[in-house]
Amino acid sequence: MGTIIQDQQLDALFTALSDRTRRDIVARLSTGEATVKELAKPYAMSMQAVSQHIRVLERSGLISQGRHRQTRPCRLEPAALEAGLSWIEESRRTWSDRMDRLETHLAHVQDREDQ
Repeated sequence: MGTIIQDQQLDALFTALSDRTRRDIVARLSTGEATVKELAKPYAMSMQAVSQHIRVLERSGLISQGRHRQTRPCRLEPAALEAGLSWIEESRRTWSDRMDRLETHLAHVQDREDQ
């Protein structure tokens, strides 16, 4: 059951990061909190469109929104990024090990052919 939940979280994370605007928002929030209005400023899109991007990022766990007086500042949630990085690193190690074994096997085959 835990694997299914983890897979769903990774799916949501990578889906959220598949869009350039959302990656830009995550990058902006890595420097500190910002309101939706501040996040929308560099884009030629409606506040509603930016809010939709924010909702996708929230559902993935990458960001959260607080409440400060009449604003709802967004903040980055690094734990979600850590989960993605862990998965990427585990995959990298797996493929690196496989490539090392293939290289060893091919060297062994080449040695036999050279004899």
